[in-house]
Amino acid sequence: MKFMLIAYANKSSEAGVPPEPKLMAAVGKLTEELSKAGVMVGTGGLAPTSLGAHIRLLEGKVTVTDGPFPETKEVIGGYAIVDVKSKEEAIALAKRFFEIHAEIVGPSYVGEGEVRQMFDSPTECDKT
Repeated sequence: MKFMLIAYANKSSEAGVPPEPKLMAAVGKLTEELSKAGVMVGTGGLAPTSLGAHIRLLEGKVTVTDGPFPETKEVIGGYAIVDVKSKEEAIALAKRFFEIHAEIVGPSYVGEGEVRQMFDSPTECDKT
């Protein structure tokens, strides 16, 4: 089962401030471990919304608005796609990711995200 582990952006990432090198090294180590185990499918971080565009379809009309997107409360800052046996295993990996942040940045760090199952084909949507 594939899951997308989503980490929301925070004020620092939206301001374009890169994570601490020690944190990046620890996350890189986790990514390498999961890749060697055959669990990690892909991972990446996203640039601040100020460098993006918002696309909206409303009443048959498509509009494009340049970033940043201040009205958005939960902006995706990064993601990992994992192939695991269960939702519980995906949640455990997401917890490890945030625990690394707590260990390195400290208890003042606030982070949020989601664990979302992915469908490999349109027919899988019918199975839920």
